[in-house]
Amino acid sequence: MEYVNLGNTGLQISRIGLGTWQFSETWGVTNYEIAKNIIEKAVEMGINLFDTAMVYGNGLSEEFLGKALREIGVKRDEIVIATKIPGDYLNPEDVFRAVKRSLERLQTNYIDILQLHWPPCWHNFPTCKYMRALERLVKLGLIDHIGVSNYPITLVDEVRSCLSTIDIVSMQYRYNIIERQAEEELIPYAEENDLVFLAWSPLAKGAVTGKYTLENLPIFSDVRRTDPIFHPENFRKIKPLVDKLVELAEKYGRTPAQISLNWIIMYSDLIIPIPGAKKPEQVVQNAKSVEWRMNIHDWLELESLSRNIRITYSIYY
Repeated sequence: MEYVNLGNTGLQISRIGLGTWQFSETWGVTNYEIAKNIIEKAVEMGINLFDTAMVYGNGLSEEFLGKALREIGVKRDEIVIATKIPGDYLNPEDVFRAVKRSLERLQTNYIDILQLHWPPCWHNFPTCKYMRALERLVKLGLIDHIGVSNYPITLVDEVRSCLSTIDIVSMQYRYNIIERQAEEELIPYAEENDLVFLAWSPLAKGAVTGKYTLENLPIFSDVRRTDPIFHPENFRKIKPLVDKLVELAEKYGRTPAQISLNWIIMYSDLIIPIPGAKKPEQVVQNAKSVEWRMNIHDWLELESLSRNIRITYSIYY
């Protein structure tokens, strides 16, 4: 496994993490033993970055992660737990309550990275007010670092301006070889400010794995059921790219998913994909997408194919 520095924090994180949104009714992994096997395999493969959120499965994801890490017996200082607090919980009075409950579910005394999951759009909590509450939790030792997720750049600047003695360390957004909107301003901002960029949905919810074709688009029972990327009109657009991923997988003795993830980590040294997994075999596959690089000519061919894809999101209504 490759490791990189988390800014200037002194923490080293694996070049690929494990996303645990799968441990919820949204994705269907609600059996603890399956989740534990996935987490145990991640540890075995050298993955030390685990990304979760307070709202995944209404706390189930955090609960599974904390219990599994304790039962596996991994040392706390050998792993990095990144969880997320939703905008709905950012009322300063709720911040302390939410973090306390998160710590209990994770069975830990501190959170390595607490990320703002999304802005408090419906409640309009003043930014500096909740950021001061979070900074207080850092001073108390309950949080080590703060990050943002799904925040627009203007609001990221505001978040940072509200902090008096610390700065954020990470930014997390949707990014994959098909959906590349983050390249417009988010990734450049992260690079300019030496912030780790955590890429969620790095496999486009499985669209780039080569498992699915226009003739084999199943009716999913999970969150992908209404995802625009799997609508035939959109999936038809990505077919040339998926065909090339399959071709390169054969060339390198890899899988299309590994080629896709390798393309992402070659885009920027600061990008850390955090793919999820519904079984241990997928963790192994994801982990083996690092420690090698495709040649630049193949990378550029994928770049060209991907650059021409235009996903239509207003497709179901």
